[in-house]
Amino acid sequence: MTHEMIAQMLGVRRAGVTAAAKHLSDLKLISYTRGHIMFIDRAGIEKRVCECYQIVKLEYARLLG
Repeated sequence: MTHEMIAQMLGVRRAGVTAAAKHLSDLKLISYTRGHIMFIDRAGIEKRVCECYQIVKLEYARLLG
């Protein structure tokens, strides 16, 4: 998945996706190479996201079990 594809799905600029990916990579939470993203520390990523992630996760589980 490319930065461009992620940007289009989120409705943001590709430059913002690139900056975020670089930041997460610098924190050793993800690694990425051309078209591939690997999550290294999922728990670390979850600690840094907003509270909406947990709400969406719970709602997904409730609706789709």
